[in-house]
Amino acid sequence: MGMGFRSVQDLLEKCQSLRVELHEDRPLEAVDWARVLLAVEVVFVSDLVGSGVEWSTTTGFDDATTLLRLRAIQRKLANTISPYYGKTPA
Repeated sequence: MGMGFRSVQDLLEKCQSLRVELHEDRPLEAVDWARVLLAVEVVFVSDLVGSGVEWSTTTGFDDATTLLRLRAIQRKLANTISPYYGKTPA
């Protein structure tokens, strides 16, 4: 799949485990940070497979605040995920 998962089932399973790891503040591999960031970007922006224009309705966060936070996260992860720029994290 385009986000670095082998299948929809793999995406669902890995996203669940990544969510737990993030919640428990466990360290992630660079490839997993790339997957997490890409998934967040897609869910935030895409009307086809994410919240898109309904972002504020589905999350309670306005677009402007979310974009500022997303940009901050992108900057923090830039060095970590740079090997995956222009590639599928796999």
